[in-house]
Amino acid sequence: MQKLIDLSHTVEAGLVTYRGLPAPIICDYLSREASRARYAPGTEFQIAKIEMIANTGTYLDCPFHRFAEGEDLSEVGLDRFTDLDAVVVRADDGRSAVDADAFRGRELRGRAVLVHTGWARHWNTDAYHSGNPFLTERAAAYLRDSGAVLVGIDSLNIDDTATNARPVHTLLLGAGILIVEHLCELQRLPDEGFTFTAAPPKFKGVGTFPVRAMAKLKT
Repeated sequence: MQKLIDLSHTVEAGLVTYRGLPAPIICDYLSREASRARYAPGTEFQIAKIEMIANTGTYLDCPFHRFAEGEDLSEVGLDRFTDLDAVVVRADDGRSAVDADAFRGRELRGRAVLVHTGWARHWNTDAYHSGNPFLTERAAAYLRDSGAVLVGIDSLNIDDTATNARPVHTLLLGAGILIVEHLCELQRLPDEGFTFTAAPPKFKGVGTFPVRAMAKLKT
């Protein structure tokens, strides 16, 4: 038996994921009422129209997000974000900067590393957009050198947004390590003994897109 746990936020019209970036517009392209004129009596459909930036909700970053020559979403193999052996690293003690010491002593090679900061409790509130936890450059270098294949975090950004340097994105994506931001429900996961999936659509020329992130636990 296996248990699935949803680790992604719901995307809805008006949602502000990152302050300063536009919220999605979700509406009918074809409403059920209008569709009735096109189909047989008793038959109706809804076709939605979505206007949205790629950095919305829980999303995955691939190398093209940071590097023009990097792999885009159409070029990243399914094995890079599907059924990855995974671990949770707990950093929900109120620290802002999650340094390399948080990851020492854990087997990270070939695994998705999910950083539980507890920040997701502020989702869709003003508090979510400032003072959030992040990884340090030393932490990113340690994860890279330890062989992590994907790093996720339940926070506004994996980098310190107080500056514009973004060293964590640079180090991880430069090494081909995928990033998932704005996760949630990590408190429901064990420290290990599960797999992680965060599959985006297969877009050419796109480096970031929302995912339905999930953990699969053995019960």
